[in-house]
Amino acid sequence: MPSQSAQFDVAILGSGMAGGMLGAILARNGVRVLLLDAGVHPRFAVGESTIPYTSGMTRLLADRYKVPELMPLSSFKGIKRHVSPNCGRKQNFGFVYHREGESQHPEEINQLVVPSLLRTETHLYRQDVDAYLFHVAVKHGAVPRLNTRIEDIEIDPDSGALLRSDRGEEFRASYVVDGSGFRSPLSEKFELRETPTRARTHTRTVFTHMIGVTPFDDAAAAKRHDHPDPWHNGTLHHVFDGGWVWVIPFDNHPGAINPLCSVGLTYDPRKYPKPDGVAPQQEWDDFLVRFPQIAEQFKNAKAVRPWVSTGRLQYSAKQVVGERFCLTSHAAGFIDALYSRGLTNTLALVNALGWRLIAASRDGDWSLERFQYLEDLQQGLFDFHDDLVYSSFVGFGNYELWNAVCRTWMLGTMLGNVMLEDAYYRFAKTGRESVFDDLENGGHPGSPLPVSKGFNELGVLTRELCQSVDAGSLEADRAAAQILGAIKDADFIAPSFRLGERDTRCFNMSPVKMAKNAVWSRREAPPEIGPRMIRASKGLVRMRVRE
Repeated sequence: MPSQSAQFDVAILGSGMAGGMLGAILARNGVRVLLLDAGVHPRFAVGESTIPYTSGMTRLLADRYKVPELMPLSSFKGIKRHVSPNCGRKQNFGFVYHREGESQHPEEINQLVVPSLLRTETHLYRQDVDAYLFHVAVKHGAVPRLNTRIEDIEIDPDSGALLRSDRGEEFRASYVVDGSGFRSPLSEKFELRETPTRARTHTRTVFTHMIGVTPFDDAAAAKRHDHPDPWHNGTLHHVFDGGWVWVIPFDNHPGAINPLCSVGLTYDPRKYPKPDGVAPQQEWDDFLVRFPQIAEQFKNAKAVRPWVSTGRLQYSAKQVVGERFCLTSHAAGFIDALYSRGLTNTLALVNALGWRLIAASRDGDWSLERFQYLEDLQQGLFDFHDDLVYSSFVGFGNYELWNAVCRTWMLGTMLGNVMLEDAYYRFAKTGRESVFDDLENGGHPGSPLPVSKGFNELGVLTRELCQSVDAGSLEADRAAAQILGAIKDADFIAPSFRLGERDTRCFNMSPVKMAKNAVWSRREAPPEIGPRMIRASKGLVRMRVRE
């Protein structure tokens, strides 16, 4: 146990994935870390679904910061062998569109299949994964203080921070990273919350873990679907006008021992206000009555833990970086679980923050200027995700528009991974830190593809068209046609992918598509895309061979 006069380089508030991973990275590199948390491990948490960028960034963090214990977290196989047998696999992102009072139209589906070259994605059983990361941080020297709630923080720009616990203990650190949550001590101390939030998205949710959830592939509606991969092999989203449901199974692979399934119902409260005096279970049951084809999947399902029911999910910060402190993860802001970007954003911040804190611990430069990029990155990540989720909720009101908006998400998911894998490939070959400059100097902080003007203009166009639809000044079908037209004309994606065509509702990166993409990358792709695409492909092949 540290003495009250102990001096740390960095105090981290919160020991979830952000705090545990950052703590492990810093401690492994000689930084004196204090890891504080008001709770204990293991504990329930959501944010359970990874995307290729999440796994790729985990692999990069393991090598860049020389923390080999992080490497197993970069693949389902590694997690199952070395971290927890309780996680599920994720081979696709699936979306089934529903209309209340109508049978599900079998052509109104969308799916993005994780390329066979990757097959890395995972449904994380967070209580196991978070505890693993916490233990790795402690193993490398982070000083743990669980069941310790910080009630006050004093910041001196010249000397650092003084933190006081609810038991009167005092801790001193040169820098504070707040990775806690909405009621973060730093945001409350310095009144950093943006009120009202600038987020355009409006959602609330109820969620739990269940047993007895039937794979949707066994439901009658799914028998008519023409999609490349079974729904149960990935994260399934049931979407409808005004909301969506997530279904994240942990039992969807051979040898699975965890019978649980994460389930959540998310509403736009302007369309579905939170009912007074209605328990979350009853609200869930009422929803299933209105959507009987979704209900078929849950006819034998039972919640195994109390439901959580939230108010509006969105919150933001007018400032996330200050003298001697930084807000990360859910302390800085939150949009929605849609598209599983929470973990991705967290790891992007850990990567950008890690080397700065290590350097500061060695040279004593804790200046605001050194950490200013984190402000632009966090706010950019927030705004990008907000635009995407807001546009999607507008799209949920009309399948044609949703079908188009979904393509912008697909592009961001695939091209963001290209950016990351390119940087990782060059780092693995050269060992030079300078290869990560691309991730910070692209001109669009927070964007999956910061180096492409066209990609970022597509995001703005999509949001502006959806705003017009939302305001009633543009028909949804016309907006959809404009979005697909812009994708068809885009220079940052291979035309052979046909993502600008209405009927490319499902996308599977087959070997044939990969071969055509390689030719396009060499001959026709713009200079900011082609070379990165080629190097990223080489890196993924190299990764597969190493496995």
